Amino acid sequence: MTAPLDIVPDSQHRGLVAALPPRARALAMLARLDRPIGWWLLFWPGAWAIALAGGIPARWDLLLWFLVGSIAMRGAGCVYNDIVDRDLDASVARTRHRPLASGAVSVTLAWAWLACLCAIGLVVLFQLHWTAAIVALASIAPVAAYPFMKRITWWPQAWLGLVFSWAALVGWADVWGSLSPAGLTLYAGCIFWVIGYDTIYALQDREDDALVGIGSSALAMGAHVRAGVGLCYAIAVALWGAAFWQVRADPLALAALLPAALHLAWQVATLVPDDGDGALHRFRANRFTGLLMFLACAAVGTTL
Repeated sequence: MTAPLDIVPDSQHRGLVAALPPRARALAMLARLDRPIGWWLLFWPGAWAIALAGGIPARWDLLLWFLVGSIAMRGAGCVYNDIVDRDLDASVARTRHRPLASGAVSVTLAWAWLACLCAIGLVVLFQLHWTAAIVALASIAPVAAYPFMKRITWWPQAWLGLVFSWAALVGWADVWGSLSPAGLTLYAGCIFWVIGYDTIYALQDREDDALVGIGSSALAMGAHVRAGVGLCYAIAVALWGAAFWQVRADPLALAALLPAALHLAWQVATLVPDDGDGALHRFRANRFTGLLMFLACAAVGTTL
């Protein structure tokens, strides 16, 4: 028999967010502005693509635009997700105090806030090469469908992988003017990375998800969750290595991946599925994985 998970609510607020007036604080929390890990994870695949495609250092401005877009569009995605999931969120311990689920923000105000965040995303869109802008717009349908995936599949994390990795396609298309096998392979690796880390995140909700009747990869993997996450990470590293090789067929290019691969291996080796706080820590550690991978991409991409 396993000990119950130590659930960490995601409605906590600290720092600048805690100092805001109640209504502004509720809107900031609705967009998860108090939890930067989300927009870092959305940003990194785009940054990797820019770097591996040879856009560093000439396109530092593009990196900054991607960062702004990641913050705005991650916030917009969270608002939309909470509008769709407000009834489910009220049934889950970790999410029942979210602004919409708790009634702190009305649905009408949430839609207005969503429109404001999308307007910021539109400004970023206008900074992109037309090919990259088309690729970015193509993400709207899968993003809109994501909140419904947990109702119809045990693997919503796979769909999240498609969505949260999309910036890799946009970044590559902007630097190269088109997509290429290397960019697509990088994107594929990002999908498995997302499945791995979001499975770790989903460990916090396994009991509630089972009771409510929604699916997750953490439930689907069952007692084999560590092996499942390890397999996802291994596939991700293999695909990233293939992308590096297509850019630069040199063993040294593959060696650049070693720090990120070791960091992912540490996550798997130290993961305790029934330790909610520990799982959250390893999920958040992917922020550092992103930095290590960015350095690797920059090292390989700048030798083109």
